[in-house]
Amino acid sequence: MVGAMATARTGPALQESGDLVVYAENLRHTYDHRLFALDGVSFTVRRGEVFGLLGRNGAGKSTLIKAMTTLIQPTSGTLRILGMDPAREGQKIRRRIGVVQQSESFDFTTVAGNFDVYGLLWGVPKAERIRRRENLLAKYGLSEIRKRRAFDLSGGQKRRVQVAREFVHDMEVLFLDEPTVGLDVIMRRELLDSIRDEVRRGLTVVFTTHNLEEADYLCDRVAVIDAGRILMLDELENLKRFYGGKKTIDLSVSDGDPSRFFAALTEALGARAVVTVSGNSGVLLTDDPKGALATIVELSAARGVQLEWLNVRKNTLEDVFLHSVGERGEPVAAP
Repeated sequence: MVGAMATARTGPALQESGDLVVYAENLRHTYDHRLFALDGVSFTVRRGEVFGLLGRNGAGKSTLIKAMTTLIQPTSGTLRILGMDPAREGQKIRRRIGVVQQSESFDFTTVAGNFDVYGLLWGVPKAERIRRRENLLAKYGLSEIRKRRAFDLSGGQKRRVQVAREFVHDMEVLFLDEPTVGLDVIMRRELLDSIRDEVRRGLTVVFTTHNLEEADYLCDRVAVIDAGRILMLDELENLKRFYGGKKTIDLSVSDGDPSRFFAALTEALGARAVVTVSGNSGVLLTDDPKGALATIVELSAARGVQLEWLNVRKNTLEDVFLHSVGERGEPVAAP
């Protein structure tokens, strides 16, 4: 079922439009001519939306961001940013986008000095540069550390500076690669709210994360990516409706042989459930929770395993993610 949905929803309409800020068709990229970091990726991003790329570390998210921001040229496929070809019009694209990468990038000066240098590099007039700097320092809670050297800040403070500094210049699209890494809960929510405010003013955002709560809070559409491929892509509400008639069962077992128990459980449930296993724990997606519970209890007694935890709950975006890629990228499902 998951695979069928992925097939139906991952390909863009094969027409470019002025409403599309990103158009990608069958992108492939390899760093070593053996393995593909991107393997047939196709999607579009519409003007004024927040588009989320969800995946584990190494799934291909950062490679995709690098391709879209002209840092690398894909091995093959078609890519257009704001209607332009990154291979031929990279400089024009860079003038119209903003980028916050995972790696640090600072000048050897104070926090306030970093804003000044950045604005100067972008050609922002002095009076406007100062106005924006002061607004951003206040908005992102950086006023009290404005005179500290950027390299002396904590990880979370550095991240705030990186994101806030990007708004010194005008842009049409902002690419954020794991922007909330190192931030506490309060600052993370404030950062996401500030991005929402900019989207209301017309900014388009492409956002990578492995934090499902963030994606649920911020994104209009999400693409689940794993091993360089998009497994599922849709609006959040559609994804939730897709799983809306089903329930999730969490369980943990001990004693006996858990691996044999889960193998037998997967076989017994057949098409009634999708089972994802991680060590002694399992997650079941099913539209027949009562029948699944009866099978679990019966098999646990027959196989001599102890049920440590058993819980039935509604589905979340995390369940969409887990049942797309599995906790280890290998969902255990009935044939």
